[in-house]
Amino acid sequence: LLPFVAAVLLMAGCASEPAKPQWSAEQVRLLAPEGKLRVALYPGTPTSILQDAGGEPKGVGYELGKALAAKLGVPFDPIVFPRNAEVLEAIKTKRADMAFTNASPARMKDMDFSPAYLEIELGYLAAPGSRIGTLAEVDQPGVRVAVTEGSSSDGVLSRSLKQAVVVRAKTIKVGVAMLADGRADLYATNKSTLFEMADELPGSRVLEGNWGAEKHAVAVPKGREAGLPVVRAMLDEARRDGVVSAAIQRAGLRGA
Repeated sequence: LLPFVAAVLLMAGCASEPAKPQWSAEQVRLLAPEGKLRVALYPGTPTSILQDAGGEPKGVGYELGKALAAKLGVPFDPIVFPRNAEVLEAIKTKRADMAFTNASPARMKDMDFSPAYLEIELGYLAAPGSRIGTLAEVDQPGVRVAVTEGSSSDGVLSRSLKQAVVVRAKTIKVGVAMLADGRADLYATNKSTLFEMADELPGSRVLEGNWGAEKHAVAVPKGREAGLPVVRAMLDEARRDGVVSAAIQRAGLRGA
């Protein structure tokens, strides 16, 4: 993780000077009070940040954060945390100014969201050798469903699964290891992440169908909701300019 973080910071520092902002100084200060846009990210998923074949950062959150910083006319400051739970905490505590994440009802209590810019199916990745082939076979006695600790999948499945057991992984990387060594039968999260995990785990399978969907949006700390019209306008512009679709394509995001 550390070499990757260093590469992210180096690329951010080497970026061209931000364009002149089209927003008032008050609007910019509301969204980027430190004079730079601090964007919270976590590795291993195309919805946030990951590495390309050359080791350079890509990902929808990373590229949108960079684009929105340019639109605000401030430097882009990507902050990479090991876990998504730390990203959410950074927004709650105002250690970061933006995150690109699932706008779940539970998270809306702790942060404010823009309109969604991306919808992704939620599903299951079956471990190599698993006999589970359909969603109907998941909620059975003895089945262990792994989730990322503190994720929206953790919150939903911990309540909805009645017979299967929910087990928790600190990170996506740990989740891959749990499937590989038999500590879990399935992993549950959005399908874009599941396909990335499947690429690392020969013999694993993303099951057909879904048990829900994530609506990804821009999260900002509570108290800054007056800046959301600016975020919405910037997102609309990014969609029109093809920034969102290009970021999705470069990240190789599947399941959206």
